[in-house]
Amino acid sequence: MEVRKRFLLPIGALASLMPAAAQTELPPQKTEKERPNILFILSDDHTSQSWGIYGGILSNYVKNENIRRLAAEGCVLDNAFCTNSISVPSRASIMTGAYSQVNGVYTLEDALLPEQDNIAKQLQAGGYQTALFGKWHLKKRPSGFDHFRVFHDQGEYYNPIMKAEHNWVDDDAGKSGDTICGFSTDIVTDMTIDWIKHREKDKPFMMFCHFKATHEPWDFPERFKHLYDDVVFPEPENLMEFTPQSSGRTYQGQQLENMAWRWQTASKDPAGWWCVYPELPFTTEGLDKIEARKKTYQKMIKDYLRCGAAIDDNIGRLLNMLDEEGLAENTIVIYVSDQGYFLGEHGFFDKRMMLEESLRMPFVIRYPKEIPEGTRNKDIILNVDFASLLADYANTGVPLGSQGKSFRDNLKGKTPAGWRQSMYYRYWTHHGIRPAHMGIRNHSYKLMFLYGNPLGLKGSEKTATIPAWEFYDLTADPQENHNQYGDPQYKEVIERMKKEMLELKSEVKDVDNNPDMQKIMDSFYW
Repeated sequence: MEVRKRFLLPIGALASLMPAAAQTELPPQKTEKERPNILFILSDDHTSQSWGIYGGILSNYVKNENIRRLAAEGCVLDNAFCTNSISVPSRASIMTGAYSQVNGVYTLEDALLPEQDNIAKQLQAGGYQTALFGKWHLKKRPSGFDHFRVFHDQGEYYNPIMKAEHNWVDDDAGKSGDTICGFSTDIVTDMTIDWIKHREKDKPFMMFCHFKATHEPWDFPERFKHLYDDVVFPEPENLMEFTPQSSGRTYQGQQLENMAWRWQTASKDPAGWWCVYPELPFTTEGLDKIEARKKTYQKMIKDYLRCGAAIDDNIGRLLNMLDEEGLAENTIVIYVSDQGYFLGEHGFFDKRMMLEESLRMPFVIRYPKEIPEGTRNKDIILNVDFASLLADYANTGVPLGSQGKSFRDNLKGKTPAGWRQSMYYRYWTHHGIRPAHMGIRNHSYKLMFLYGNPLGLKGSEKTATIPAWEFYDLTADPQENHNQYGDPQYKEVIERMKKEMLELKSEVKDVDNNPDMQKIMDSFYW
């Protein structure tokens, strides 16, 4: 039987780690008791295909009773998207309400500076108690939180090292902190529950509960070890897309064979690999390429869904705690992933690209006082909007430099006139198999410009690729199996979207003064 070792912070120690928040005079129309609490639950790479409330081939296999409960009691966003599909930039956009080119966090190698404004600072200044537990991943010390305890860098699934204000060391300055015994998703939930129970009862709170799951290596607690024993999962229709030629795709992508190589390499030298994978050893020796890809896919899905099951399990613990503490009615609960993830679609794993599986951010929100239960919203919502939404609910200011919009009325079924009908995306990191690119998506079509140049950004390969275009009809081809950029029937649509992309690019202050980019735009955009 598994023993779950919970971390309970003594009340005295908790108080010593909580400096007084900056105080501002609260708006007179709101009292502290009227302002809602906020529980913001963020996971990593927990893609919509694995939530079970977005349909798909895995929907009948997912352990999701608590995600389904949130959906039944609140609103599901069907078209929430990230603006740069990689963890560090997406998390920075959530905190600041700004695109990468404004907040300065472009790639995995960048950091969110403590002196930058963010939504936690705004709520803290507005009288909220603020706390953060779990995965931060923004390199520098978190700011705006009365209390935090976060993983070093990515964190480990078992017995993670966690650091706080008193023992802080930036991620790139060495590993520091305390080892907390147990499974990471359980630990973060334990800390969250303990803090909420022992908070100051006369002030509203904003709690950021950040799970490491479901990031690679997709480990899981012992209680889910036998979940999916002997299950054979259905496969995506484009799992066997081995080459770009069949779809007209213009890049190779991160294919499942690389995942198989990682497992096989770690099987031979576990101590020499960067993470600890569950259920090794693994091999595809003696299999043809189709059999090998099928075997790789089945292991990935089994590990991934067991890892995700621990998230749902702990969401249930959090919801039960709110019920027991009498907080459910006046607490906004949000569950969202920092981006999507490929689970074998196009033969891929990982994220980054602007294809739907990677671009979409699954999002569910419950607020009994205001949001109709069991509803869905199809408006285009972005991660840069989250900070404005929280500020709207808390009746505070938005972060300095914020570019998003509150979608509070959208959630009530009252979409404001003039709400965006398209969104701008840019993935700045460049690799040959995943070129740097920008794009525009509306409700019907998607246009991507893979400009393929590192532009001197951290973490990029130096060798550029030839710029290319991709266009998808999302109504006729929702799986994005056919690049229709050269099809004459879409010529006028593409021309309009090219113009709109430049308009959106300018609107969000993506200036591109780099001479290399100016040459690319002059030579390849039109």
